[in-house]
Amino acid sequence: MKYWRGYLTAAIFAAISWVLMQFGSKFTTIVDMVYPYVIRTLQDMLAEWTGSVDFVLWQMIAMVLLVILVASIVLMIVLKWNPIQWFGWVLTACSVIFMLHTLVYGLNYYAGPITEDIRLEEREYSVEDLTQAATYYRDKANDLAGQVHRDSSGNVEFSDFEVLAEQAADGFESLVYDHSYPVFAGSNLPVKELGWADLYSSMGIDGVTMGLTGEAAVNPQIPDVALPFTMCHEMAHRKCIAIERDANFSAFLACQANDSVEFQYSAYFMAYRYCYNALAGANTTEAAGAAARVANGVSAQLSADLKHYSEFYSSKRSGAATSVANTANDVYLKASGNESGIASYGEVCDLLVWWHYQEVFLPAVTVEESHFDPMDESQVDLSGNVNAKETEPVEEGVG
Repeated sequence: MKYWRGYLTAAIFAAISWVLMQFGSKFTTIVDMVYPYVIRTLQDMLAEWTGSVDFVLWQMIAMVLLVILVASIVLMIVLKWNPIQWFGWVLTACSVIFMLHTLVYGLNYYAGPITEDIRLEEREYSVEDLTQAATYYRDKANDLAGQVHRDSSGNVEFSDFEVLAEQAADGFESLVYDHSYPVFAGSNLPVKELGWADLYSSMGIDGVTMGLTGEAAVNPQIPDVALPFTMCHEMAHRKCIAIERDANFSAFLACQANDSVEFQYSAYFMAYRYCYNALAGANTTEAAGAAARVANGVSAQLSADLKHYSEFYSSKRSGAATSVANTANDVYLKASGNESGIASYGEVCDLLVWWHYQEVFLPAVTVEESHFDPMDESQVDLSGNVNAKETEPVEEGVG
């Protein structure tokens, strides 16, 4: 029996995690009303604590755990421990970590969609709607591409990582105080630089947020044009916006609400990419023609930035490492309640189309109705009214 104690303990903690997730999936309204607000306070506290050090604390903890794992393997061999018993306790450690993660962050995946918090109406949309949105984001990106700083070779050259990290909070503060979106409240501490950036670049990972430590961290190697967007994406996760499509859309909103032209360009650059990729991938004759027309309107500077963005990932990514990372992330997201898995990143296109329709298209076509004043004779037609009498002007007497 002693050989199976580790497995039994692991099963108990796994069962607790399962019960928590079942509760989250069946009582989404309760979770949405209470959980994010409580956990956001906890994330604030954790972020303040871990923010006292410059390095990413969870990476150091992961290294310590890895050393302990290797040491336990050596001891198992030297001391001739039973490998079945050893593996049971390894599973226990993993189950405890996952249970803690589910308790202090994971239930955010069961909270309501961000569309409800920002009053964004979800609706079916056509290829024409998608084309109009892609065209709008392209035009905005075209304009901003000429406003950002570039080096002598014409490449985008944004501010240093630390400067951008400090500025990222401005967009979220604008959303909270100017637009009255309390869902974006929470820690605005700067994101950290991910250590071992080469490793994360090879796996195609732009950033990681760890709920257990309240740390939002970003890969400093990614192209400058994507840095502000990614910073806001990870900050959104720390604000308990867990679903990837919602975090992406939060990043767009925060970047476009920022006064910095670097953040604005990052917002519309990424929004255009998501919408254009969706249009080009629609696999219909109508969509293919629309995608070609939209692409023809891309400016030389935006085109160069798009090319540089793609070349970075194609040159840095390792096929095997990316496959492993994507598989692990997909499994994690689905296990946490995000049914779309890694596909949810691209689903932000839906929100971008809805936002364009509601915030840009509708206001542009709405005709302001003139105010009707029943006392204004120029607005009232009395012809044909037999009871209507013309009033003659009365001359004042001179006395």
